[in-house]
Amino acid sequence: MAVAVGNCCFSALTSTVKFRSSVSIQPCFATSLWSSNGHALKPVSQSKRERASSSRKGSSSSSSAKSQPEKEAVPNKLSGNGNRWSVTGRGKKGQSQPTAYRSFGTQRKEKKEFAVDQKEQQVEPRSLQDADFLNAVVKVYCTHTAPDYSLPWQKQRQYTSTGSAFMIGDGKLLTNAHCVEHYTQVKVKRRGDDTKYVAKVLARGVDCDIALLSVESEEFWKGAEPLQLGSLPHLQEAVTVVGYPLGGDTISVTKGVVSRIEVTSYAHGSSDLLGIQIDAAINPGNSGGPAFNDQGECIGVAFQVYRSEEAENIGYVIPTTVVSHFLDDYERNGRYTGFPCLGVLLQKLENPALRACLKVESIEGVLVRRVEPTSDAHNVLKEGDVIVSFDDVHVGCEGTVPFRSNERIAFRYLISQKFAGDVSDLGIIRAGEFKKVKAVLNPRVHLVPFHIDGGQPSYLIIAGLVFTPLSEPLIDEECEDSIGLKLLAKARYSLARFKGEQIVILSQVLANEVNIGYEDMSNQQVLKLNGTQIRNIHHLAYLVDSCKDKYLVFEFEDNYITVLEREAATAASSCILKDYGIPSERSSDLLEPYVDSLGDNQAVNQDIGDSPVSNLEIGFDGIIWA
Repeated sequence: MAVAVGNCCFSALTSTVKFRSSVSIQPCFATSLWSSNGHALKPVSQSKRERASSSRKGSSSSSSAKSQPEKEAVPNKLSGNGNRWSVTGRGKKGQSQPTAYRSFGTQRKEKKEFAVDQKEQQVEPRSLQDADFLNAVVKVYCTHTAPDYSLPWQKQRQYTSTGSAFMIGDGKLLTNAHCVEHYTQVKVKRRGDDTKYVAKVLARGVDCDIALLSVESEEFWKGAEPLQLGSLPHLQEAVTVVGYPLGGDTISVTKGVVSRIEVTSYAHGSSDLLGIQIDAAINPGNSGGPAFNDQGECIGVAFQVYRSEEAENIGYVIPTTVVSHFLDDYERNGRYTGFPCLGVLLQKLENPALRACLKVESIEGVLVRRVEPTSDAHNVLKEGDVIVSFDDVHVGCEGTVPFRSNERIAFRYLISQKFAGDVSDLGIIRAGEFKKVKAVLNPRVHLVPFHIDGGQPSYLIIAGLVFTPLSEPLIDEECEDSIGLKLLAKARYSLARFKGEQIVILSQVLANEVNIGYEDMSNQQVLKLNGTQIRNIHHLAYLVDSCKDKYLVFEFEDNYITVLEREAATAASSCILKDYGIPSERSSDLLEPYVDSLGDNQAVNQDIGDSPVSNLEIGFDGIIWA
């Protein structure tokens, strides 16, 4: 999902992944996003091939170690590079030197001070080594098999990755969703144990990047003590990140402080939820590992890092408030339903003239610029309304609300505290009159999804014409240039008119005598079949199956028409499938009966809006999605 905005990028912290090339990190987790200020956010995991590649690039590994301040380095910890091993400590001349060499190189008159420092270095790691909470952190081994979105009837070659997870009790573990994306097998191994145990994925929260695992083996849980979830930390509180990042096979511990707490862009799920920024080192393989406070309580889950030449030591942790919401959602529904959304595009009201024009007397509120047709807010809110309160909490003119004692946070934080189906009370000003309305909050309906539910994309092959729904992974796999600017604009700016709506495209044409002249067509949206507007790919399959006309007439963008003789197309299908080694002319989900959820007279024409459908693509802070 690569969305270009400005000249900068957000990529996601990945698992330790076995890649075919270094750039395949994007399709593996489908989480390459672009921020408004230009730097890369990455989900964190790591692969055997990635470790080998880091070993071959020893010079870059060494230079990155030099750039770290000496106080940030973990004493006596080794890091791999091309010259076998070097210590992360830095020498007097800025060169990488062993810690012992640096210590014994001090003058005799500093011997007493050195002895004290050495004692402090020995005592702290020993107490940390004996801490029970370290034993609750496990290493995750995952085998992934991602779909091939360009050839949707098959899958890509499998790859492996490693990440981290931790025990939360009741036979369950927590890790990151991107660590087990497209999983075929998941195994976990405890600290100090040689046995790997098979784990089952109970739930994946793509939007919050959290996954819930379970291990049935009783041997795995012997002597295990689950972690306790702590409260939201305060700024400058000490934080310890534990996991299994690259550079070694044993557990790793890094320390830092809490730098910032605010609503953060989650790269994997393309969502905005509360996040904790820390300066402790987070590296590939740390994904899914816990972050602790000084009391040994888990304050969150490490999941992504901010990469930029202009900044360093910026890592992100999923706070326990988001983790608890995920777990409560799973317990309530027996599955994960997702974080809800209000479904409105908002504009700040900082300008006094703008507030006066809207008849807003106080310095508060945000302007409703656009309402999603699939949201319940579409029934109670209108464009031009000003939202001044949410559940009796006043909303500031910058779209913020009070947070803790003397802080403010983005208005959408309040929405993220709700569950799907909850009702919110909105205070609005419409034409100068204050009103109270109620809106039901539900997960957002994406016209172009960022992730495919069920793992395998839908497809339909008609006389060699391959149809499939447009999705962000497909855009990423095909590259934006081949998709076309007009179709890409629809994907970025259009909203779903109803639940289940899809942009169906002709992905490619499998050459055959029956489709002569159409072989060069690819990545074009199909709008109608025999004059009927196409709502989604299941609807297209239904129209083809129920057609009794002599010809199948497909209408595409820019009035491009493709005509096939129906009986000839049906007769050629089996031959085409055999020639190209395709098992079926359609995906298994299209074998189910089509249910028409709309009336025949309901209009489904799309239009392109003037604002992106994701606030990750907004290049300035004037407008935000709630």
